[in-house]
Amino acid sequence: MLRCVLRWCCLCLLGMGLAPSWAQFRVEVSGVGLTQLPVTVAPFRGQEEAGQKMSGIVLADLERSGRFHAVDVTLGAVDENAMPPLGSLRKAGSDAVVVGSVTRLADGKFDVRFRLWDIVQGKDLGGHSYVVPPHRLRLAAHKAADYVYEKLTGDKGVFSTRIAYVTKSGSRYQLWVADADGDNAQSALTSPEPIISPAWSPDGNRLAYVSFEARKPVVYVHDIGTGRRRIVANFKGSNSAPAWSDDGKTLALTLSRDGGSQLFLLHADGGEPRRLLQSSSIDTEPTFAPDGKSIYFVSDRGGAPQIYRTTLTGRNVERVTFVGNYNVSPSISPDGRWMAYVARVGNEFKLHLMELQTKELRAITSTVADENPAFAPNGKMLIYATQIDGMEALMTTTLDGRVKARLSGQSGDIREPDWSPFLEQ
Repeated sequence: MLRCVLRWCCLCLLGMGLAPSWAQFRVEVSGVGLTQLPVTVAPFRGQEEAGQKMSGIVLADLERSGRFHAVDVTLGAVDENAMPPLGSLRKAGSDAVVVGSVTRLADGKFDVRFRLWDIVQGKDLGGHSYVVPPHRLRLAAHKAADYVYEKLTGDKGVFSTRIAYVTKSGSRYQLWVADADGDNAQSALTSPEPIISPAWSPDGNRLAYVSFEARKPVVYVHDIGTGRRRIVANFKGSNSAPAWSDDGKTLALTLSRDGGSQLFLLHADGGEPRRLLQSSSIDTEPTFAPDGKSIYFVSDRGGAPQIYRTTLTGRNVERVTFVGNYNVSPSISPDGRWMAYVARVGNEFKLHLMELQTKELRAITSTVADENPAFAPNGKMLIYATQIDGMEALMTTTLDGRVKARLSGQSGDIREPDWSPFLEQ
């Protein structure tokens, strides 16, 4: 049975100091977007000594967004303080170029500098510099990509954000936190019992998740910086599917304390939960709307799993999905325009996207075992788990489904991804 069915069944029945790890990923970008800006990223001077191909990280970030395609021009290392050879870049068809340098300082840190040029107008679009320890070189490259993305598209970049996900290898489960490109993965929790449903807090400092280490599903909140964690929901029966409110003060979750699987609201520090709906059906997988005024959730009240919406008082329950007889795992874009979810089509589970106002929907993947979509904090990409050629994989995709990037782990089942909000760094 496909894992998407198992996850639904599991939810129905259920009612940091980070140690470094080398769970490496490789990024494979495929597809062509409708409109892509041709860009060149010159090798950063000194990046060989730094041990990180900074220019490669910047370019991979930009390509993965679907908004850019690489124009390869043999420039060598270009001085970021001097005007690059705009003529040869124009001739090659590039519209923008990024140049930079990495310099080791006496204290062992690195001075990372970069500058962006508009080739068409011959205009200096500015740049930045960061002094970072060796372990933050990748972050500096991601922040450079964020700068370039925002300058050229007008939208905020997400490359310096993080993702969380779960792996299962043999009988061992691990909760990971990694860079948005899947690299630099660090283990937050290892357990012989299942870990499911990691969810980032709005400030990006905490993860809520469900762990079975007490031989029952219990909801924890885990501080990423210190590694400390605390139980917030350990009521009679199962405790599952935590989701954060937009202010970080409340968790929506599924509890079976009163029988069945029902939605409750709970203060993020714990306490006595408030039941949201009075229903004899199975209600689960809650997620807050970005405006904080409503909650989307999955229910079988119509006979099969469908996505519904209700207010924070539990009134005015409204069905959202009508096409197909199995729709689960809703994720709402930060601007409230789109809902991503997984729909069963025949015996296949595909990622779909619905424009909530018009109800227009489309499948955006060709894979058959998709699960657990989550929006990037700028709303321009999605991350999800799937299977490709029988292998587990994390994927990102543009909202039109045209450009995808595979973040492929070396071993183990990869599941339950979630994308962090923008981070203060």
